[in-house]
Amino acid sequence: MKLLEKTQLENLTLKNKMVMSAMTRSRADINGIIGDMTVQYYTQRAGAGLIFTEAIRISEDATGSPLTPGIYTNKQIEAWKKVTKSVHDKGGLIIAQLWHTGRVGHSVDREGRLPLAPSALPIKGAQHFTSQGLKDYETPQEITIAEIKQTIRDYGQAARNAMEAGFDGVELHAANGYLPSQFLAESANQRRDDYGGSIAKKARFILEVMHELISAVGGDKVGIKISPFHPYGDMVLDNPVGTYSFLIKELNKLDFAYVELMRRSPHFPSPSHYPVDDELDLFGRMIRQTVIANAGYDQATAEAELEKGIAKLVSFGTLFLANPDLPKRFELNEALNQPDRATMFGGGTQGYIDYPFLNE
Repeated sequence: MKLLEKTQLENLTLKNKMVMSAMTRSRADINGIIGDMTVQYYTQRAGAGLIFTEAIRISEDATGSPLTPGIYTNKQIEAWKKVTKSVHDKGGLIIAQLWHTGRVGHSVDREGRLPLAPSALPIKGAQHFTSQGLKDYETPQEITIAEIKQTIRDYGQAARNAMEAGFDGVELHAANGYLPSQFLAESANQRRDDYGGSIAKKARFILEVMHELISAVGGDKVGIKISPFHPYGDMVLDNPVGTYSFLIKELNKLDFAYVELMRRSPHFPSPSHYPVDDELDLFGRMIRQTVIANAGYDQATAEAELEKGIAKLVSFGTLFLANPDLPKRFELNEALNQPDRATMFGGGTQGYIDYPFLNE
């Protein structure tokens, strides 16, 4: 089984080709500090060839959802050190996913400050989960050039903080409608300066952040996650193929480790003008770096994806959430635990660290 074969990702030796994808679990405290429960959560899943953490806020200004972790204060960094040490002690590898939510947030969890976004365009047709329950999205504040430059520096500092915390690398979360992908979409970006208008200008923010991350920690420790056809967060691009083809062409000029390529979800249908092409076939073949296939895979489809030869690794979300020993279950062809969707976001140990292992 290719999924269970050892492989190399830059300087990292992975015990298998199964990656745990990033999943927001909302178990941090109000200060963005994780606790012992989170240490146990990641340690339980150290059998993955590689773990991506839940999205981690790069700064206070990056805040979008309550009870999500950060990596910009000393206490937050010290808390993550416990995770990385415990995962490493179990023979695992773990990468920090770096997060700025942009307009996917609400002022009630931002000390009254409106979220920042490329343009003052609210998310339509959805509500945001806040500490006060579901609320309509607000019209965000347009981010200034000075704030853009500061945000890019914040990414670099967060990457250095991740290294201090003992992580094996960092991943730029440029998917799922958060700030980096907002710059690419006309539904979120109507700027007419250096960060909007042409495809090249809309891609500039992501490319500058990637330059910053590579400069901060070295390209062998940097990756990026993209979701070209995923409309979550009211992401609508006039020309998604042209935009992402340009972005990938420019990313190919940079020296970094991997691209995690997320497929569209059947739960979020793409706009009618989007192509029906499979993202791995269309974009994966363009990518020079290692490709990690993401979203909606099971054992059979993941194995088939690796057989195609475009992706070198496959990342799994809810399967790892509900099955901390997922590689062993695949190896033995054992039945899988089913995820409890009611406990995915927020709460305590239930639905977090109490999923049974095979020997239980």
